[in-house]
Amino acid sequence: MNLFNDTDIFTSGKPEKTVFDVPDADLMLYEGFFAKEESDAYYNTLLVSTNWKEADLTVYDKTHIIPRMIAWYEDKSNPGANQNGQDWTPELSAIKKRVEAETNFTFNSVLLNLYRNGKDGVGWHSDRTENFGQNQVIASVSFGETRPFRLRHKARKDLSMLEVPLTHGALFLMAGTTQTHWEHHIPKTAKDILPRINLTFRQVKRQL
Repeated sequence: MNLFNDTDIFTSGKPEKTVFDVPDADLMLYEGFFAKEESDAYYNTLLVSTNWKEADLTVYDKTHIIPRMIAWYEDKSNPGANQNGQDWTPELSAIKKRVEAETNFTFNSVLLNLYRNGKDGVGWHSDRTENFGQNQVIASVSFGETRPFRLRHKARKDLSMLEVPLTHGALFLMAGTTQTHWEHHIPKTAKDILPRINLTFRQVKRQL
């Protein structure tokens, strides 16, 4: 099956690196970070082998099921590790190792999101600092359908919204004060699209 062949990124044979010149944020995109064959293999494996679950979100005393499936993996050796988390699979360990080698950051946890179709998405938000600390580093890996990742500054209304297409095999790095000053979302679409799997690697700093 020829998956996600809507881009010529893979023809160059090496990742295309983009650093975004925006205030109050450190953003870097590596398109084609994983080769086409690797990306296809990881997509197929993660789609069927991950223990996907629904999750609830309570806003203004109303609880909703979030429009996507999730899975959480974490180092069991981490102090105060979340008992709901699962230990690393060989595939996740291999992906983490590649990401750490490129970014020079270490990660002890990953949140997987499965956007099953265009009806799945995520609203505007900044990632919480609880258990992760200020200025957290988030390394986001995408496999599957290209989805636009939109960012907007919380205070600077003079700044245009930034849209980053997260393609099959891409690595997107958010660091510095990004979560303090910017919020982001994945919009829904009425288009008939294939699933997207997103992995967000983080460093948990949970205390006992």
